[in-house]
Amino acid sequence: MGSWSTLKVWVTGLLITILSAVAFIGYCNWLVDSETTGRLYSDTDQLPYSRVGLLLGTSRYSREGGINDHYILRIESAKKLFQAGKIDYILISGDNSTPYYDEPTTIRRDLLKMGIPENRIYRDYAGFRTLDSIVRADSVFGEHRFIVISQAYHNKRAVYIAVNKGIDAIAFNAGDGSQSDWQNKTREILARVLAVIEVHLLSTDPKFLGPKIMIGETPPT
Repeated sequence: MGSWSTLKVWVTGLLITILSAVAFIGYCNWLVDSETTGRLYSDTDQLPYSRVGLLLGTSRYSREGGINDHYILRIESAKKLFQAGKIDYILISGDNSTPYYDEPTTIRRDLLKMGIPENRIYRDYAGFRTLDSIVRADSVFGEHRFIVISQAYHNKRAVYIAVNKGIDAIAFNAGDGSQSDWQNKTREILARVLAVIEVHLLSTDPKFLGPKIMIGETPPT
């Protein structure tokens, strides 16, 4: 009888823990959605002007091989916004953690091929994570208001971080493409939980900050 009672207590505790975790995950995702309402745009004509577009980096190649369509959609969106006069500069923020992987330089090379002038492109080599990219755009590059360029599900988290860090960011949705699979979306659900925890509980800062780089004044990085 004692063993059965112990088992019931253990199972009840486990169910409460699981339900609490599910509820917390749901709450974090609802919070990100609700606090970014009205800040994401998919129509270029409706998008307000901002001096800088923050282009969030990603790998040029997909895990399955071939070009990553998220990459193509992001750089094409950056070009479209620049040509439409919605932004004057593009700040590429991405991972450059090893000599063999340099997102900002790869993206810059493709933007130059697409006709974006060299003096309108800046690179942030320390955008290791979305939080780093958002905070560094403000703290290092001096841009308190900018347009984030990425996929919609990613934009929501990026803008959520910005708003809760006191940064006036909006976003342009580059389109999901064919590679926004369940793995990406599942990771994003959990990434939003981490974003809420880091913003509200841990007050997480970027891995690196550094000297000021003023876009339009400091020579392009």
